[in-house]
Amino acid sequence: MSDQSTMRKSGFSLLEMTIALALGTVVLGAAVQLYCQAVAATWVASQRAELQQDFRAASDMITRDLSLAGAGLGNGVEIQLPNSSIPVYGCDQTNTCYINGTSVQYPEQGTTPFLYGLLPGYDLGPTLYTTQGPTDVVTSVYTDSSFYLDCYTATVASATTVTFALNAASANCTANGATIQNINDPAEGLTVGDLVLFNFGTPVVAEVYGAATTSTTVTFATSDPLKMNQAAGTASALASVATGTTGYGVRLFVVSYYIDNTPTPPRLMRQVSGHSPMPVAENVVYLKFTYNLFNTATNSFATQCPNPGASGDVCYSGSDLGLLPNQITQINIQNMAMDSTLKGAFYGLGAGDQSIDLETSVSARNLTYVNNFNNQ
Repeated sequence: MSDQSTMRKSGFSLLEMTIALALGTVVLGAAVQLYCQAVAATWVASQRAELQQDFRAASDMITRDLSLAGAGLGNGVEIQLPNSSIPVYGCDQTNTCYINGTSVQYPEQGTTPFLYGLLPGYDLGPTLYTTQGPTDVVTSVYTDSSFYLDCYTATVASATTVTFALNAASANCTANGATIQNINDPAEGLTVGDLVLFNFGTPVVAEVYGAATTSTTVTFATSDPLKMNQAAGTASALASVATGTTGYGVRLFVVSYYIDNTPTPPRLMRQVSGHSPMPVAENVVYLKFTYNLFNTATNSFATQCPNPGASGDVCYSGSDLGLLPNQITQINIQNMAMDSTLKGAFYGLGAGDQSIDLETSVSARNLTYVNNFNNQ
C-alpha cells in the first residue's frame, strides 16, 4: 500500500488569475491612454508651432508690402490710365485671371481709370462661409528700388517699342554708385508681365509684352493681359506718345493679396503685376480690411472705412463724401484668420484644430501723411 502526499501543490486559483488579469488590463489601458495623450500633445504642439511659423511668415509679408504702398510714386498720387477699355489686375500671361476667378478693374473717376498707391478690394474675394460673407482683396502699388531702370534714357521708338540708353549721369538715376543692371538681365531685368511707369512729361503705365531681345529694346505691344497697352489715340496710352519722345521709367510692382479657394484647403496668394501668383500660406480662411483716410479739404479724418469712395461705404457721407484711395493714410487688417487643420467647410469659425487671428494696423508712410496737432 503506497503513501499519498498530503502537501498542497503551489499555483493560482481561477479567482486569483481573473483578478490579476483584470488589474493588468486596467494598468495596461492606463499606460496606453497616457501614451496616446502624449502623442496627441506632441502633435498639437508641433502643429501649433507650424501654424505660428506659417502665420508669422504670411503676416510679415503682407504687412511689409502694405507698408510700401505708394513708395516712389509721391504723396497723394493718382496716375491716369488709358480708358479705351478699363485696365485690370489679377491676370497673368496665360490670360488666366485669379481673383475669385476673374480680373479686377482699376477704380474710376467718372469714366477714367486711375492707379493709386493702395487699391482696396472690398468683397472681391471668394465667400468661404456664407455667414461671413465675401473675403477682401488688397493691392499695394510701389516702385522697384533695386532695379535701376531710371538710369536709362527711355525713347519711344514706335507705338509698341521703347529703346533704353544708359545715362547714369541723369538727375533721376538712383544707383548712387551701385552696379546698374542690363535691361535684359536674366535675374533682375525686364521680363514679360512687368509693368513700367514712364515719365514722358506725363506718366504712362505700360506692360512688357515681349522679352527684351537686346540690351536696349523692349516691346509693349497691344493685347497685353492687363490692358495697359492700348491703341494710339487713347489718352495715357504708350502708343499715343509721339515717336522720338524721351524720358525715363521705373519698374512698377502691383502686388495683390487674395484667398484662392479652388484648392483644398484654401490658400493666401500673392500676385505681382502680370506674373503668375504664388502661394503664401495654406489654411488662410478669412481676410478683411478697413481703411483710415484724411480729407485735406475739410481737415477731417474718416476711420474704419471698408470701401473708400464707394457710395455704399459707411464713410460715404458728410465731409467724407467722395474720398478716394489716394487719401488713405492707414490700412487696418480687420481680420486675417488661419486654421491649422480644416474640418468640413466651416472655414474661419474655429473649425480647425487650432486657429490664429491677426488684427493690426499698418501705416503706409508713402501715402498721404498729415501731422495734425489739433484735437481729433
